[in-house]
Amino acid sequence: MNNIISIKNLNKIYKTGSVEVHALKNVNLNIEDGEFIAIMGHSGSGKSTLMNILGCLDKPTEGQYILEGLEISKQSPDELSFIRNRKIGFVFQSFNLIPRINVFKNVELPMIYAKTKLLKRKERALELLDKVGLGDRLTHLPNELSGGQKQRVAIARALANNPPIILADEPTGNLDTQSSNEIMGIFTKLHEEGNSIILVTHEPDIAKYANRVIVFRDGMIIEDRKKEGASNNLV
Repeated sequence: MNNIISIKNLNKIYKTGSVEVHALKNVNLNIEDGEFIAIMGHSGSGKSTLMNILGCLDKPTEGQYILEGLEISKQSPDELSFIRNRKIGFVFQSFNLIPRINVFKNVELPMIYAKTKLLKRKERALELLDKVGLGDRLTHLPNELSGGQKQRVAIARALANNPPIILADEPTGNLDTQSSNEIMGIFTKLHEEGNSIILVTHEPDIAKYANRVIVFRDGMIIEDRKKEGASNNLV
């Protein structure tokens, strides 16, 4: 299988006055198409910094990030915006839904930015909301939904433009156990359908759903293990 992501000698240094924080230290990582990866680590370990770089929300201080053959540091702001819209689906702990528009319009929004034709985007939004079990909640506003339902909407929105990668940052962090298991069931099904999923979590019970677990400490990868029984082409 081909690498969908290659990280080479990646460093990220934050400067505050004369203080430097080395958030990532010489990180090297390859991720293949179709993997389901959990990134773990305590607060300050570097996992969220890596996630922001993978999502083209931040740039490394040094090193290379290559996404589907594109070296991200060489892309213009407009190109980065295009990449975020078309190649990456984001799922956040706090859902990040727009409160003033209904569920259907929240899912439709990325396709509006992508200039998808009206009929096609409406069909796609309906299809995705059915897929996550919310076909009967189209006209509800986000504040009329439970936490688990909000995250289902967020997943549908992340899938809107059929991106090759889904980045999920603590997607169950605001959910109860039952809702967390239901959301992880959706991610498992998406993975089985061929989606590449990269998930940040500090919960071992959530990481167990992934086929590969990468652990960070002090800005470095200290463990990279494949789930027993996972296919050999997942490393």
